[in-house]
Amino acid sequence: MTRSMTLRAMALALTAVSVYAQEEVKTDLGNDFVPGNRVIFATDFTRDPLGGFPRKFDLKSGNVAVADVKGKRVLRINSSGEFAMLLPEVLPQRFTMEFEISGPDSWYQDILFADDQDPYFATIRPSLDGGVSGPDGYRVVAEAGSPAAEGAFTKVQIMADGAFVKVYMNGTRVANAPNAKIGRSKRIRFQVTADNDSPVLFANFRIAAGGKDLYRALNEEGRVTAEGILFDTGSDRIRPESDAVLNEIAALLKTHSDLKLEIAGHTDNSGTDEANQALSDKRAASVKKSLIAKGVEADRLDAKGYGSSMPAATNDTPEGKQTNRRVELVRL
Repeated sequence: MTRSMTLRAMALALTAVSVYAQEEVKTDLGNDFVPGNRVIFATDFTRDPLGGFPRKFDLKSGNVAVADVKGKRVLRINSSGEFAMLLPEVLPQRFTMEFEISGPDSWYQDILFADDQDPYFATIRPSLDGGVSGPDGYRVVAEAGSPAAEGAFTKVQIMADGAFVKVYMNGTRVANAPNAKIGRSKRIRFQVTADNDSPVLFANFRIAAGGKDLYRALNEEGRVTAEGILFDTGSDRIRPESDAVLNEIAALLKTHSDLKLEIAGHTDNSGTDEANQALSDKRAASVKKSLIAKGVEADRLDAKGYGSSMPAATNDTPEGKQTNRRVELVRL
């Protein structure tokens, strides 16, 4: 074989690899994120004073303070440094983490789940494509499909099951790591790169323990919270990111044709009893309507609201309120 033929063969091989890699990126996208069903930590910073440092956090270095940005409470960091989220327990093997981030497109922000940095951690950057990167694959790199508009927030979701870690941005899976030994501890550390001209903003943290398989929970306990069904504030409009959970419930009902469910809507104790009852009724009905649209027979579903009458946790903390705002599936 001549040198020119060898080079041509190598070029064709590299082209095939490139096309295959592009196809793999396309087929690796997904919206299968399902939040954990037991809230461990949650905050939107509304209980923290403006200009102060938030409760349940620790500061190692940098300039960090609670701020208001266009009516949204955020944690604002305007210098490079490190802060930590203090958890009431060690992260379980199965957990999910959700938050919003806004910041400069050119810098990475690192999240560490273990007490030490070795060997794995997650890196967030709201631009480019996702994947696993770094020497020896020591970090899970998650990057959004395109740069975020200046001042816009990117929704980040992390789903961990042992060493399996998936990261989603704005509802799309951008990183899928099967062997990311991120470790577990009672602290989640954030190593942030920022400056006064390009601050980083965080909002709406939620950490939750992973839930049981829906069918197993229904068989064992007769009811299960369908975490991940989300509504617009004060509304029965189901948010688009709820679709993965709704698809899972619809598939469950289609697989088990003898299964009938009550869809039970619950609220926290904010507002009047009458308003909470009406809202929970409407939300349960919306979930039923969505499942029927996905091919589930209407006579296998009952929808009922319970308002704030059946709390699953205290209403005295943000975590408790989030737990109480829920949709349950009850086996009939």
